Amino acid sequence: MMGALYDALKSANVDDEKARKAAEEVASFEQRITAIAGELSIVKWMVGSNIALTLLVLGKLFVVGP
Repeated sequence: MMGALYDALKSANVDDEKARKAAEEVASFEQRITAIAGELSIVKWMVGSNIALTLLVLGKLFVVGP
């Protein structure tokens, strides 16, 4: 649970149960975003290696010829 969000909601006179549920929901979204960011890192590496290999193949094709 995100303590800062919970404290902010409590200081805004939000009901305790609603503040707790809202903080837990935001925490779950944060976990999902972290997981997506990790997967995006893998995709970046895959795209980078694909571009490098494609340039290598094209370079050999134009330098050496068919």
